[in-house]
Amino acid sequence: MAQFFQIHPANPQARLIRRSVEILLEGGVILYPTDSSYALGCQIGEKSALERIRRIRKLDDRHNFTLVCRDLSEITTYAKIDNQAFRLLKSLTPGPYTFIHEATKQVPRRLLHPKRKAIGIRVPDNEICRALLGELDQPILSTTLILPEHDQPLTDPEEMRDLLDKQVDLIIDGGFCGLEPTTVVDMTADPPSVLRIGKGDAGLFEE
Repeated sequence: MAQFFQIHPANPQARLIRRSVEILLEGGVILYPTDSSYALGCQIGEKSALERIRRIRKLDDRHNFTLVCRDLSEITTYAKIDNQAFRLLKSLTPGPYTFIHEATKQVPRRLLHPKRKAIGIRVPDNEICRALLGELDQPILSTTLILPEHDQPLTDPEEMRDLLDKQVDLIIDGGFCGLEPTTVVDMTADPPSVLRIGKGDAGLFEE
């Protein structure tokens, strides 16, 4: 059975944040809120946790996972970003955007698209997420909590508990955080190309 933490969305309880991070470091899979929707997450280096997430969402090896980062300086460890892209990211983070960039060697190969050595990165504007990332001191490997038989992300932590109690290690109830996934922007294209329209303003990338 998964643990179930009710964490305050504006003032996350430090004790519960610490225990949540311990679960991640122990190889656990968690459900947690972001600024766009709930997400499935695990530690970057945990291969078995990654495979559990793939099974929950029925994902193949072509799925682009996202590294949810604390700030821009952390992003540059995992993604190759030139000055122009850095300025764009600085103006749009934190926020509901996922940016696809060429990955650095710090990203494990199993996380990369088989044909494109790229990775999704984002910095959410959510206090629980910020607290988790600050305590963890590394990105959370994540994907939107959309189950195979659903068209939209799950929004109700009690429903998550009913459906996934035996498949994850922790469910964080951070209240309603939205049901729109992020806007995904391919920064490897010239000019940048919007791959998915979501909560972020896709019009910013129109020529």
